[in-house]
Amino acid sequence: MNQLIQAFLEQTNSIILGKDKTIKLALACILAKGHLLIEDIPGVGKTTLAHSFAILLGLNFQRIQFTSDLLPADIIGSSIFDRDNSNFEFHPGPIFSNFILADEINRATPKTQSALLEAMEERQITIEKKTYPMSNPFIVVATQNPGHQIGTFALPESQLDRFLMRLSIGYPDSASEKQLLTGTSTRLKLESCQPIISADQLIALQQQVQTVHVAEPLIAYVQALLAFSRTSPLFSQGLSPRAGIALIQAAKSWALIDNRDNVYPEDIQAITPSIIEHRLALQDNSTSSKAASTALLTEVAIP
Repeated sequence: MNQLIQAFLEQTNSIILGKDKTIKLALACILAKGHLLIEDIPGVGKTTLAHSFAILLGLNFQRIQFTSDLLPADIIGSSIFDRDNSNFEFHPGPIFSNFILADEINRATPKTQSALLEAMEERQITIEKKTYPMSNPFIVVATQNPGHQIGTFALPESQLDRFLMRLSIGYPDSASEKQLLTGTSTRLKLESCQPIISADQLIALQQQVQTVHVAEPLIAYVQALLAFSRTSPLFSQGLSPRAGIALIQAAKSWALIDNRDNVYPEDIQAITPSIIEHRLALQDNSTSSKAASTALLTEVAIP
């Protein structure tokens, strides 16, 4: 299985250049059965990263372009009257797929954003007193532009909390940018890609994550991180137990990607910023969430 993981990472790194850690974090998120939020300016490869993951995982893929006039029914589907049978028949929307790219999610209104809440947390959709299960695996990768850009609606805390990780891609380094400018176009690379990990293999890897061992001192370390976030004057609201579960699951995934069956403290530190920075409520607006997460990791002793 680890050979599959390494082949997947190598192929993705050949498409998204110079972003090895970001790609590894994104894969760890998916192996932990989490959903991923990618926040960055337009043009740095957010959609390309999501699209490459969908292709290399061999999953049924649906892209939903979020706009201000998008309605919840455009995502989850709607019931249409069937004259032949004299009843309403449910027509599923694009969310009933394995891999959902919610592109520019913060350009839709909060009402439309909320259409994803039940599906992301409970893996089901309830419409007119009927419950419809989501596909397995079910992955939502959302992209969003920075909140200061025109025409965006900030994601509420309940929606942000549904994302296991929030990542930023950032500008490429000089060497990677030169390769982008002079090499094969990203679109052509995606067209030539073939699946590396099948849906069944992905499910098996997600199950394997659960077998990775986390020692008691590391559980105590995660609890100490949570406690610090709740008592530190840096934060007006600390991390929830769900955030703690996310830390443990993502650390297990990180260890599995490194072909280990036990978690190290370094694994928890590597994944912590992407897990907590979109969940922390800062007391002082002048403090960045990145600085706050750095302070948290600095202040809490490693076991």
